[in-house]
Amino acid sequence: MTERLPEVEYESIFRKVPRLTVEVVIVSERSVLLARRVGGPCDRLWNLPGGTIRFAETATDAVHRVALDEIGADVTIDDFLGYIEYPSHARRGLDWPVGLAFRTHLALAVDHALATAPDQLEWFSQLPDEMHDEQRTFLRAHGLVG
Repeated sequence: MTERLPEVEYESIFRKVPRLTVEVVIVSERSVLLARRVGGPCDRLWNLPGGTIRFAETATDAVHRVALDEIGADVTIDDFLGYIEYPSHARRGLDWPVGLAFRTHLALAVDHALATAPDQLEWFSQLPDEMHDEQRTFLRAHGLVG
């Protein structure tokens, strides 16, 4: 069995290598669903639900897991939109995520997601100021919001 790295060493390595993530772009006729981060370096920022792809997990399986974890509902994947890099994270000394962005919609017709965490989820047709510039640029470039 391989020994675990000490936490300090793990954090040092984690911040120096790219981290592959998924971005769950949930769209409806009302626009795009954003989640507000609570805690961590991105505290209080609105963002696309997203998370790290785990070892041996497919990107599409990660999309479903992240949607369930972050909004409490499953999604149907419509298509792959592209990738988002986060130089703002590197400039702040955090890490270097590269997000694979998938356009999705809620699997259920009912707006179940908003019922699970109403203060932390909101539909936006105009993007808020309090979000990652990289995500704002990406969403606008794909014509998903104004």
